[in-house]
Amino acid sequence: MATEHVETKLATDYEALRRREYELITQMLDVLPQVDNLGDERLGQMRDALFHADHPFLIVLVGPFSSGKSSIINALLGEPDLLSIGPVPTTDRINILRWGDQVQRMSTGAEVETVFYPHPLLEKVSLVDTPGLESVFQKHEGITRRFLHRADVVLMVMLATQAMTARNLEYLQTLKEYGKKVILVINQFDLLTAEEGETVREYVLEQSQSKLGFRPDVWLVSARQGLAARRDGELDKLAWKNSGLSRIEEYVDDQLNDVARLRQKLQTPLQIAQNVNQSALTVVRTNQSALDHYQGISSNLEQQLGAQKRDQEKSIREINSEISDKFGAAAMRGSEAIQDLFRFQNAVRSIWGGILELIGLSGLLRRGNKSYTLLAFDRRKAFDPINELPAVADKLGPRLEGKDIQDIHDLVNYARKEIDALPQGIKSKVIGTVQPPLQYDRRQLQEVRPALETLEDEARKVETGRLEQTLRNAMLYLATFEVLLVIFGIVMLAGGVNLLPPDQRQASWLLLIFLIGLGVLGLLYMPLRGRFLETAYTNRMLKLQGRYIETLTGAADKQVEYAMRLRRDAIQPLTRLIEAQTQIQSEQLKKLQSIEQEMVSIESALTSLGKKRLPGLRG
Repeated sequence: MATEHVETKLATDYEALRRREYELITQMLDVLPQVDNLGDERLGQMRDALFHADHPFLIVLVGPFSSGKSSIINALLGEPDLLSIGPVPTTDRINILRWGDQVQRMSTGAEVETVFYPHPLLEKVSLVDTPGLESVFQKHEGITRRFLHRADVVLMVMLATQAMTARNLEYLQTLKEYGKKVILVINQFDLLTAEEGETVREYVLEQSQSKLGFRPDVWLVSARQGLAARRDGELDKLAWKNSGLSRIEEYVDDQLNDVARLRQKLQTPLQIAQNVNQSALTVVRTNQSALDHYQGISSNLEQQLGAQKRDQEKSIREINSEISDKFGAAAMRGSEAIQDLFRFQNAVRSIWGGILELIGLSGLLRRGNKSYTLLAFDRRKAFDPINELPAVADKLGPRLEGKDIQDIHDLVNYARKEIDALPQGIKSKVIGTVQPPLQYDRRQLQEVRPALETLEDEARKVETGRLEQTLRNAMLYLATFEVLLVIFGIVMLAGGVNLLPPDQRQASWLLLIFLIGLGVLGLLYMPLRGRFLETAYTNRMLKLQGRYIETLTGAADKQVEYAMRLRRDAIQPLTRLIEAQTQIQSEQLKKLQSIEQEMVSIESALTSLGKKRLPGLRG
């Protein structure tokens, strides 16, 4: 019962790990096709790894042609003619030998043939025969090399008379780079004496240690003796043992026990996945290094766009500065006109004008003539700067448009040059055409003109109208005040100051002098009122200036925003490619790193597969 429980636990753990590997490989097959420059070979390896996870343990035989690979398999399975043998390369494809209840051959591709055969050994493992590594048919070596990554164990077969040639050392180095368990099988050792056989073994071990830095297992076998030991359906056990082929069976039975075989079975697709994942990580990081250049292009484009926007904003500021100067000049000239209207020297004239207002004759005198204010403003040419505003504001549109068209042209030329320099694999992913817009919309600055005209009219008319009314009121107040003082003074004089008693006469003269002083002070009302109006006028012009600039700037900002969209739309095929490739490669790196972490976890669990845990310990 305990053994059954252990076996059940082992099977459960194995299936859980197999499922994790399956999901891992499936996830990789989703990611890898998107990795540029990875190569179809790596994808093929991953598909094989997915296939390999559901197939028996694989022992792959490799080596020079006519080294006896096919003969060894025939001897192991007791069937001399199962695989073709000969002095010339006869194996032109991969042969996978799997267990089946009857002999059957099935082609699973142009380069692979599966042979089903009823033999107990094939219930434990599958044997793979490969073309000669140095075959005169060049495609043989390619077939073999592409299949090596699927091997769980590699038997490198070489003839005893040609052991460890320079070419065989090269093959062994290649197998070592694949990270496979390699066992050297020296065939036809029966052609050597026992002493010669031992010498060959030591020579192979020494060469491996010296040239490659490790000592592999070395088995001396004779395929001819192995076939002879199975004559007439009977196995001569002693002859079989002497052939050395029993070592392969013992390796399968003893070394590849259930736990070891299951662990190795899971290790193989995991190792394939690790190798491919490392290659993919290397490629992605290389792609990212190349992408740094493309991101530099994107950064350069952003810098150009930023600089161009700043240039346009500078143009807006320059026009606004001219507009400020115009309003400033208008405010200064208007202030001078107000000073002219409210000068102290004009006080007498102002009193006379006020008297005319009192008696209602001022309107008759002004009929058909300009108002006092307009005359003063005309003399100072106060409205000339306001009249020049349209010409200043209208310069902005053509200036922005000319710069926009030139900038877009420069950006398009730059983007086209960079696209032409892209590798073909990246260039083929460009969607759309980098080209300037077919039309340019000028409406934003055109449609703002009526709003600006309204502000210009307000600066010309509303202000002068208010000033005129204020001036008339001030003149009226001054005239009224002065007339009342004069009347009061006349009344006092008419009453006869000299007729008063001497003690009251002095006080009356003092009161008269006081009235004269009030009259003089009243004349100061006009310049004081003018100073107040100057300040109010200047502040109002500043507010109009702010509204004018705000209105124009709002339209200009919309025009610039529209033009920046035109720029981005023109070069979007390039920027979109860079953004997409950056995002894709970042996601690829993240996924591959996550896969790498899962591999470490699976490898840890695989190491613990079938091991007994002490009570109370976890992990």
